[in-house]
Amino acid sequence: MLEVKNIYKTFNPGTVNEKTALRGVSLTLNDGDFVTVIGGNGAGKSTLLNAVAGVWPVDSGSISIGGVDVTHLPEHKRARHIGRVFQDPMMGTAATMQIEENMALAARRGRGRTLRRGITRDERDHYREMLKILDLGLEDRLTSKVGLLSGGQRQALTLLMATLRKPQLLLLDEHTAALDPKTAAKVLDATERIVQKDHLTTLMITHNMKDAIVHGNRLIMMYEGNIALDISGEDKKKLTVEQLLAKFGQATGSDEADDKLLLG
Repeated sequence: MLEVKNIYKTFNPGTVNEKTALRGVSLTLNDGDFVTVIGGNGAGKSTLLNAVAGVWPVDSGSISIGGVDVTHLPEHKRARHIGRVFQDPMMGTAATMQIEENMALAARRGRGRTLRRGITRDERDHYREMLKILDLGLEDRLTSKVGLLSGGQRQALTLLMATLRKPQLLLLDEHTAALDPKTAAKVLDATERIVQKDHLTTLMITHNMKDAIVHGNRLIMMYEGNIALDISGEDKKKLTVEQLLAKFGQATGSDEADDKLLLG
């Protein structure tokens, strides 16, 4: 479903601020894979995600989604293949619009415009059933303005909106990092349920090693613009944080792990 081949990305080339963020990264995600991505600051996690999303072009290499080469497609043209949830709960929703209006926008994204106004009863019933998955009581607040929701409620709604049209690829960019631990756990549980229910191919960046181990069927750890570890199956299920750190040290020859990664 996702094939990244030998991609490189350098920022500010030829200047004193030159930074090579990706160094020949290759990664393949099969249909239904739920891959968690972890690594220290500057490891290349967000650069990889943004390269896949088309936020900026790669210097070399190729990216395919669902068998379609999107390497040279701009971000807005890749959006038809991708659902994305950002770290900031304020992004991805319209604060002055109702919950059901936000969901209607997400459900109709990419469809032709018509003269029909409003939301039908069938649509409203469908949105109510979808919101029940989140287990946050939002199914009884369809007409509430999104700006009145808490950060966790808003992030969970954004997640639901990003998956309403069942994207070929779901990108989660530290989507629980700005939430308190209890709310983050709820949003992660909702993420797991939605991904499993719709069999979504998912790439999730997290700064929390325990979350990276618990969620998904595969874990990759990045270091200095490369994939240092790729663990899946039974090896991942049995993994502990201590073992992950030990494997990281063996793979990189370094015992470095930044505070954010360890404290997460």
